[in-house]
Amino acid sequence: MGTVFLVHGGLWDPMNAQRFWRTPGIVAGLELRGFTVLAPDRPPTPASWSEEVAVLRKLLPAEPVMLVGASNGCSGAALLAVAYPHSVERLVLAWPATGADPVVDGRARAGLISRGASEGVADELLAAGTLRGVRDEDLARLGMPVAVLPSLPENPSHQRKTVDALLTLIPRSRELSGCPEPPTPHFPPHKNDLVATLATFLDPAGESTAY
Repeated sequence: MGTVFLVHGGLWDPMNAQRFWRTPGIVAGLELRGFTVLAPDRPPTPASWSEEVAVLRKLLPAEPVMLVGASNGCSGAALLAVAYPHSVERLVLAWPATGADPVVDGRARAGLISRGASEGVADELLAAGTLRGVRDEDLARLGMPVAVLPSLPENPSHQRKTVDALLTLIPRSRELSGCPEPPTPHFPPHKNDLVATLATFLDPAGESTAY
């Protein structure tokens, strides 16, 4: 079935892979379907997205992976796919964090600074096109199969406009059935459906030849 590499959400906060992927049952669900699952912790306080990508790159196995980014982890996942396309067989951008929104960015900047980030680091991390830290023109160059999974219902940090923009930017991308983000109390009833949705897209044997 292949290897799935999960990149959790969060940005300069206590979020980690355990809370985002393992405790909600997503890792176990994918493993039951035959996938090998890698779910590392992202750097907790990166000074830049390039620093985060360098850390994640060292954790990738030798064989290509099916890469799933979540929330702010979509930035690191997308940058990995841009920089190392031969290492990424398929890409899912799940619950992508909304960038380039003055209200959202203002709130996020204040939160980053309150948690110890310098103003320069906060500005570096929030600089964005559609995704924080990722140029839209780089997203438009992605050549592997890409899916975007929306937050349902949408919320200020995970807005529908971000999903629509990504689907427009990324060639031949598709939308998957959405759900609440895993760390939220509204997620548990959606776990089985999310695992099934991810497994269907990530398993190349079950994919159509549309690509």
